Amino acid sequence: MAFKTIKIRMIVCCFLLFVLTACSNEGQANVGKASFEHDGNTIRIGILLSTTGSTAVVERSMLNAAYLAFDEINKAGGIDGKRIEYIQEDYCSDPTIAAAKIQDLIVNENVVATVGCCTSASRKATLPVLKKYNSLLVYPTFTEGEETDPNVIYTGAMPNQQAVEYIPWLMKKCGKKVFLIGNDYVFPVICNKQAKRIIEMNNGTVLGEKYVSIGYSDFTDILETIKKVRPDFIYCDLVGDSVISFYKEYKRLGLDPEKCPIAAIATDEMSVQGMGADCAEGHYASMNYFSTLDTPASQEFVKKYEEHSQDGSVITSSAEATYDSCYLLAKAIEKVQNPYDTNSLIKAFSGLEFDAPQGKIKVDETNHCTWLYSRFAIAHNGKFQIVYQSKNAIKPEPWPTILYPDGSHN
Repeated sequence: MAFKTIKIRMIVCCFLLFVLTACSNEGQANVGKASFEHDGNTIRIGILLSTTGSTAVVERSMLNAAYLAFDEINKAGGIDGKRIEYIQEDYCSDPTIAAAKIQDLIVNENVVATVGCCTSASRKATLPVLKKYNSLLVYPTFTEGEETDPNVIYTGAMPNQQAVEYIPWLMKKCGKKVFLIGNDYVFPVICNKQAKRIIEMNNGTVLGEKYVSIGYSDFTDILETIKKVRPDFIYCDLVGDSVISFYKEYKRLGLDPEKCPIAAIATDEMSVQGMGADCAEGHYASMNYFSTLDTPASQEFVKKYEEHSQDGSVITSSAEATYDSCYLLAKAIEKVQNPYDTNSLIKAFSGLEFDAPQGKIKVDETNHCTWLYSRFAIAHNGKFQIVYQSKNAIKPEPWPTILYPDGSHN
């Protein structure tokens, strides 16, 4: 009987220990990171960017830009004398892995915030995790909009900063018959929904609309269809490796950019490097920043990037936005007493300004998005020549007025 009593007591004690541990972990998750212990001499920041997978070709320069920014900040004395310790996770261009990796950064690496994600699919996958642990993501990639999340600061372009003036400009220059192509996920689908509305408003015609999986590479049939319907330009929001495959096949099939150029909103300098100058020649892109921007700030940024990375990668708009994101985050941390107080950290971004390589930018006071410039360019000799740029930074509209004129989006 004594042995049985001891055994029962041991089982009860183990059960109670399990319950107490579980309750402790649950409470930890509810209060967020503010209760965690951390080194008072360092500030831990996560970098969530892919070095493998279909979008690694784009994210490589973003990662280099993050390293550059944080290394510069540390060299200048850190944040209030505290050194930034950055922890990079590769989410392999996979949204499901992105969610797991950001949880690891928050729970196990104890970061105050994370800079990163490339595709909207990866960003959206992290939102439940950010909410659960009340953590912050600074997202540097251009986006489809139609989202404002309390745990995200958006430093990439909104649609009104990238497409609203771009499409009418293309229709005036090239013609009003358009073919739409993109990858089959939220960014291209919503961007093309907005594009169709802009085309309609400008008396244009959509001759076709096609979506393919991320990483898709066999575009022969689609391009043969495009040859038959004869659009004036192709509005392209393909991403990652699909961009390179599409342009290469376009060139192989003998399509002519003088008659039907590709007009992209996600094709950048890294994509051009991957496909080759001859495949990019004569095609258009819309971005907030091109590395050919002829200003002292831009030229200095390019020089610093090349000296720091030394891996043959080239600067993109998303790389510039990543660089800006790191500095904006550092400025926000300087404004708060406790960087692990996520609510205070998020509030510190409101109205925050930075003299970025693209020009002075500002985080909007009302919607977590950023005032940015608009620029269009044509590819020539492997580089983008800027053919249009806005005079000032443009107020972001996460819910574009072309679709939501009264501001209602419920």
